[in-house]
Amino acid sequence: MAESIKILTDKIGIEGIENFDVYRKNGGYKAVEKAIKKMSPDEVLDEVKKSGVRGRGGAGFPMGMKWGFLAKPEGVPRYLVCNADESEPGTFKDHYLMKSNPHLLIEGMIISSFTLGANTSFIYVRGELMYVIYILEKAIAEAKKAGFLGKNILGSGYDLQLVVQPGGGAYICGEETALLESLEGKRGNPRNKPPFPAVKGLYQCPTVVNNVESISTTPWIVLNGGESYSKIGLGRSTGTKLISASGHINNPGVYEIELGLPVEEFIYSDDYLGGIRPGHELKAVVAGGSSVPILPAALILKTADGNSRLMSYESLSEGGFQSGTMLGSGGFIAMDETTCIVRNTWNFARFYHHESCGQCSPCREGTGWMDKVLYRIEHGLGNERDIDLLVDVAKRIEGNTICPLGDAAAWPVASAIRHFRDEFEWHIKYPNEAIKYQAVYKGDMIKV
Repeated sequence: MAESIKILTDKIGIEGIENFDVYRKNGGYKAVEKAIKKMSPDEVLDEVKKSGVRGRGGAGFPMGMKWGFLAKPEGVPRYLVCNADESEPGTFKDHYLMKSNPHLLIEGMIISSFTLGANTSFIYVRGELMYVIYILEKAIAEAKKAGFLGKNILGSGYDLQLVVQPGGGAYICGEETALLESLEGKRGNPRNKPPFPAVKGLYQCPTVVNNVESISTTPWIVLNGGESYSKIGLGRSTGTKLISASGHINNPGVYEIELGLPVEEFIYSDDYLGGIRPGHELKAVVAGGSSVPILPAALILKTADGNSRLMSYESLSEGGFQSGTMLGSGGFIAMDETTCIVRNTWNFARFYHHESCGQCSPCREGTGWMDKVLYRIEHGLGNERDIDLLVDVAKRIEGNTICPLGDAAAWPVASAIRHFRDEFEWHIKYPNEAIKYQAVYKGDMIKV
């Protein structure tokens, strides 16, 4: 296999890279110097658009296009907010990037803020990751001392203050408008849209919200050009992607892959996940974090048409929700044949029920019903009507809420029943056997 391109993780592993001096000696902040001294904000924006880089937080919306939507009224401040909340089950790549190479994110924030005309920018970090917040604050202090933050950066006349804000301890705060509400000191409830944050965001001012991974790509794009970035990857899935890999695999961890890599190679190659644990076989995969549809082994390796499934936005979604899924945030969870799909689905449903902000009744009530019904199926108390009831409830949630949390709760349930309905029926038909299997399943997981 040809050596893969590393854009975000190439410096990780260098001793002391989290310190300014080491990062600087290894080419750090050269992109800031180029952007601020030799380029205009419009020129940087043009390179980001040429790159075709898409938001890496889950939505996959073109980042350059999103920046281009930012309103620029006279006399009104603009803000950049980095979404480092990362509360999606199965996703931990932003956490890894921030703790391992914090200056890459700081450099990306400076370039992105300069491009957007923001003089105050924020990094909103998941509240449980206080040690990462301390790492970022240290990196910010070092960058400021070296003249890359604060007043008159590099003598350019451009000022930037960078603030790290601990998150509100809720999954919902990963939704960009709920994040803005939390950043303003309010309860993290999503806002109705429009107006979108690009017009009225933080403090009712034009705001761009981007993910850690997305912002961290900008130094490479500035140094190498957007066209060079667009040549990496496949089609509209340009560049590389960080994947958080977990589950029943031999090599769990964070991987930077070139988009377009075959899923089969990603799972079974020793360069990546190293296959499923010895003595077991692949049963199902959640490819993009807990909120995307689950796929059985046959459909994650090949599309319904028999083509090899690729790690790209387009290939993973081929077949729609009938036979496809989403790349999402890149939380890749592989499950072997010991996995109880009913229990797994109930576990996800419990999470979304707990994390619903309660603002929209379809989500507030629907997630509760899915939690309760899945509980009784898993614990030998279900009846034949429960499976169709779950499908009906999922349909009534999907598309009927202010934010995507409702969809995120509905899709795993609907897809699990679509692909593994026989397993749900078995739990209802043989409740005593299901309870016995639950005990075996728990024991097997403990041994792992």
